Amino acid sequence: MSYVPPHLRKSVAATTTTTTVTATILNTTTTTTANHNLNSKSVHNAATRRSSSNNHIQPSRALAVPNAVFPRWKPSERVLRLKPEQIEEVRLRLNVDVTVTPDSPPAPAPIESFTDMCLDSSIMKDIAIHEYTTPTSIQAQAMPVALSGRDLLGCAETGSGKTAAFTIPMIQHCIAQPSVRRGDGPLALVLAPTRELAQQIEKEVKAFSQSLESFRTAIVVGGTNIADQRSELRTGVEIVVATPGRFIDHLQQGNTSLTRISYVVLDEADRMLDMGFEPQIREVMHNLPEKHQTLLFSATMPVEIEALAQEYLTNPVQVKVGKVSSPTENVSQNLEKITENEKIDQLLSLLVEEAVLAEKLGHQFPLTIVFVERKTRCDEVAEALVAQGLNAVALHGGRTQNEREGALRDFRHGPTNILVATDVASRGLDVTGVAHVVNLDLPKTMEDYVHRIGRTGRAGSTGRATSFYTDRDMFLVSQIRKAIADVQSGNTVAFATGKVARRKEREAAAAHKEAQSKLPPTSINVDDKYKYMIAPAAMLRKEGSADDAWDD
Repeated sequence: MSYVPPHLRKSVAATTTTTTVTATILNTTTTTTANHNLNSKSVHNAATRRSSSNNHIQPSRALAVPNAVFPRWKPSERVLRLKPEQIEEVRLRLNVDVTVTPDSPPAPAPIESFTDMCLDSSIMKDIAIHEYTTPTSIQAQAMPVALSGRDLLGCAETGSGKTAAFTIPMIQHCIAQPSVRRGDGPLALVLAPTRELAQQIEKEVKAFSQSLESFRTAIVVGGTNIADQRSELRTGVEIVVATPGRFIDHLQQGNTSLTRISYVVLDEADRMLDMGFEPQIREVMHNLPEKHQTLLFSATMPVEIEALAQEYLTNPVQVKVGKVSSPTENVSQNLEKITENEKIDQLLSLLVEEAVLAEKLGHQFPLTIVFVERKTRCDEVAEALVAQGLNAVALHGGRTQNEREGALRDFRHGPTNILVATDVASRGLDVTGVAHVVNLDLPKTMEDYVHRIGRTGRAGSTGRATSFYTDRDMFLVSQIRKAIADVQSGNTVAFATGKVARRKEREAAAAHKEAQSKLPPTSINVDDKYKYMIAPAAMLRKEGSADDAWDD
């Protein structure tokens, strides 16, 4: 099964019989007709999905597509002997909530040891090399689900280790497949919203497959040389990690295909929907082979993700770890009200003071991310910090791919210890040891705030967040304060996420702003800690009268 670009499909005339599928693509200058003899399984697939053709690969060269293999996986005997009450006890300890669809078999038991997962010896070797000792909560439950061949809807906060939760089972799955030949498409596909996240995922894939001979991975993202990607894809790779737009480009050019994909991951799916990638996701998912396994991971669970899961996942096991869509308890949060003009000076004062303290104690300056609203402001702030003798670099969508990679490399490994970024770094960016997040400009929504501060306090460590705010941010500040109070009091915190939720939040913020504008002119908006200094007007008049009497 080959791929037909959406803009050509209206001109495709397809006829499906029990043995032959013929697809004709017409354009203004050429007509290419391809006939493929398919087995009964492919014919059934063509009947249920859009048939397609690729005018870049000649039919005479086409090879029969090997059937995907879904080997029966079993954990260790020790895990198999666990009783239902013991399984629930483990999940309770891991803070994992598992849900299956009605009439579906129970989810596999969580496994707290990589050894008990019965993985390929080469993968176990790489796990040992990278000093992975105990699976995280999402790994302990999601990996057995993925290894068993079931579809998965995984939801966990950032920094929980979910990349390895789908990467390791994906490599295990690929090992069981017939070898990839030149011209074949990949065996597994991971779609991610940003270049940075895709690069991190590919790095993880390489980390757990480095002991495998001839195991190839390609990263397919915008901003890099498409010719190099084309050559790599046509040679044949086991796994492709891609952003949706660039992957569709390669499908349209005939550089790869979907015919052999039997394991697909949608990572940070909520973010991909936010960025408008739903049409590209739909194009890929609707053209996959009939038999495939789908894993969908999201840091939040808006209604849009639930709809996506219903459309593309078959009887999925839902795995949720901790309090999803909540500010992390590991991050101490500080809110400071200042004027817009004071922000940069206050930031410089804060970070220079930290640098002096670190030098005095003989410590390294703590890794810090400063979030700003606009690209131009990003460069301006980075330059101001450098002028103060601090090691800072800017990261935003206006920089080239090489510049972005260089900025991240310098931040991860030195010499840079301050990253000034727009929201391009608010999701998916996993840098070990980030100790401080500063919101020079607060975001527009609570969801974005949670993602930003989630860059610190990861994987059980602690961190802190400092947020400057002005009068325009009061609606969001009230939400943050309530969330902090709820966390401190031990209440479960969760808030609605996704496009619908953000639209409602914007409407509520606009209503709040309008209500504030209608307040009497005498009303004064001050920070909570200064309210005691403001006396009621009646008391001021009374005190004024007493003063007048004393003067007399």
